[in-house]
Amino acid sequence: MSKPVRAKKHLGQHFLHDETIAKKISNTLTLNGYNHVLEIGPGMGVLTKYLIHKEIDVLAMDLDTESIAYLQEEYPEDNLQIIEADFLKTELNNLFNNKPFAIIGNFPYNISTQIVFKTLEHRNSIPEFSGMFQKEVAKRICEKEGSKTYGILSVLTQAFYDAEYLFTVKPGVFNPPPKVDSGVLRLIRKDNFSLPCDEALFFKVVKTSFQQRRKTLRNSLKTFNLSEKLKEDSIFGKRPEQLSVSQFITLTQKIENDAISTHK
Repeated sequence: MSKPVRAKKHLGQHFLHDETIAKKISNTLTLNGYNHVLEIGPGMGVLTKYLIHKEIDVLAMDLDTESIAYLQEEYPEDNLQIIEADFLKTELNNLFNNKPFAIIGNFPYNISTQIVFKTLEHRNSIPEFSGMFQKEVAKRICEKEGSKTYGILSVLTQAFYDAEYLFTVKPGVFNPPPKVDSGVLRLIRKDNFSLPCDEALFFKVVKTSFQQRRKTLRNSLKTFNLSEKLKEDSIFGKRPEQLSVSQFITLTQKIENDAISTHK
């Protein structure tokens, strides 16, 4: 039996020790249309042990040398590959030879939003994503328009994925316990996940809108050099949190068409 791994503060490690919750998280993946799974931050393998009993190939990725050594000793299974790497710096397309894969994990809270943004960049390869976040971050990702916590992360994620908040996890089931509740969510990529507008412009419109979320879009989007005629459109009298994802797509289309007609 290997010596337990010490949780390291600088890596944001909080090791889950509740087997029931670990099993529940491992079962959040539907395993539809893929058989490769990337687990981020496996720690001592509380989630890994349930994943490797499914008919999938698991790649466990951790930055912690101590965790890597522990996993290699404890889990010699053929369908598990363990690598020491930084997810945020890894070229994801090389991991599974361009085959689709899901992401799962009890994510380090200090990089969890960056993990989501990187997933969105690689949405063509990632049909599904599930795992544990700080509760307020998980809630924000799944939030709908009209809420004060609805923002950039909510809109960009929900443009490409159906986001569902699944359940809350209390601090006491971790070692060491975090100071906040945790939340588990699942993202399932939409059947049609290409947008009917310029996607780079869509990202820019969403980010610029929420950077001054208290202002109306007429004011926050001034840098787009909108025509006077377009600025009269009623949508520009709204604040960003009032717009649904589909309305942000419509807004992007309007700005796109305005730029084309202005430059004729």
